[in-house]
Amino acid sequence: MADRISVDEHAAFIRSLLAGLGARPTERVALADALGRITASPVESPIPLPPFRNSQMDGFAVRAVDVADAPVNLPIAGEVAAAAGTPAPLQPATAVRIMTGAAVPDGADAVVPVEDTEPVEHTEADGEDNPGVGAVRILHARAAGAFVRDAGSDLAAGADVLPPGLRLASRHLAAAAASGLTELLVREHVRVAVVSTGSELVEPGAPLGPGEIPDANGVALASAARAAGALVVHSGRVRDDVERLRAELDAAVDAGAELVVTSGGISMGAYEVVRELLEPLGAWVGSVAMQPGGPQATAGYRGMPVICFPGNPVSAQLSFELFVAPALRAIAGLPPARTERLALAEDMRSVAGKRQFLRGRRTPDGRVEPVGGAGSHLVATLAASELLIVVPEGVEALDAGAIVDTVFL
Repeated sequence: MADRISVDEHAAFIRSLLAGLGARPTERVALADALGRITASPVESPIPLPPFRNSQMDGFAVRAVDVADAPVNLPIAGEVAAAAGTPAPLQPATAVRIMTGAAVPDGADAVVPVEDTEPVEHTEADGEDNPGVGAVRILHARAAGAFVRDAGSDLAAGADVLPPGLRLASRHLAAAAASGLTELLVREHVRVAVVSTGSELVEPGAPLGPGEIPDANGVALASAARAAGALVVHSGRVRDDVERLRAELDAAVDAGAELVVTSGGISMGAYEVVRELLEPLGAWVGSVAMQPGGPQATAGYRGMPVICFPGNPVSAQLSFELFVAPALRAIAGLPPARTERLALAEDMRSVAGKRQFLRGRRTPDGRVEPVGGAGSHLVATLAASELLIVVPEGVEALDAGAIVDTVFL
């Protein structure tokens, strides 16, 4: 490739570089281990939800015909708790005390909530003496089906409870558990390694010496990989030393990584450790016509693709979102990042010959405004953003109200 290429050319090359990772095998995982995984196929419920007719309320199970002329007193023939077992059928002109979630007896077709009833203090129902038999006064009539959840009213047996390509959240796992499932078929992760380079980097939270900065890229790129459906199997941080970087890449291969993402070490200055190691092995090291994130590199190491980003935190994060995340999301079966065309809230200027990605956010009136400047070190500004404003290469100025492409982060 040329020393300088377009954004579209670089994106296409990375797609081709990662194409071999696309045919993912599947595996079955226990529900307890399935959070965040991607379903590989439709998930059918083997049972109806709910599995039996049950009460929506604490109250009394009745026949609707017996309470049509409410208020009316009915003898209490028993009680049904939310517990295993089959209740006895309801006899005509009687009521059964019932709890929320309990099975509705055969013969009953409605539930009267307890707040629509009153206890009958005397041992009589509708004026007849029945010593020793409790009774309840039904204050309001209820139609057949009232406060009764029919079996399968949420989902029929054999219907899909979860679609394919779904990232599993707690609510999805709850639905699977309610369906009686113990494991799910999911796509196998793409296994990714993340390596930060730079002698100035230290572990976040460590005391800072002169010239030292916390390593934001390691955390950011590993998190971005997971968000795109990948599994981070190795992460490391190395000083500007070729042999240490070589050892780190060897460790990534040994950990089973299928892809390595690096940050730093690919510019034109001294101490460019990634360039020093990978360029003799055939790496392409050049620049992409974009801002931020111009320096870029791609390589192979022991048969594994290596994608190299600049060391500036904003450049590294945006590069990942623009070039690697789309491929990983497609492999995982996740939808692409949300895009939208929005009107600018203010005038903007851009750099000639480069596609600019400005951090931005929506305004209360539904337009979009830049957040901060274009500097590749402005990590706090990136954190305050919700999207990227895309300004094409040939555009140097935009007026307020102009329609621009945006990519949500």
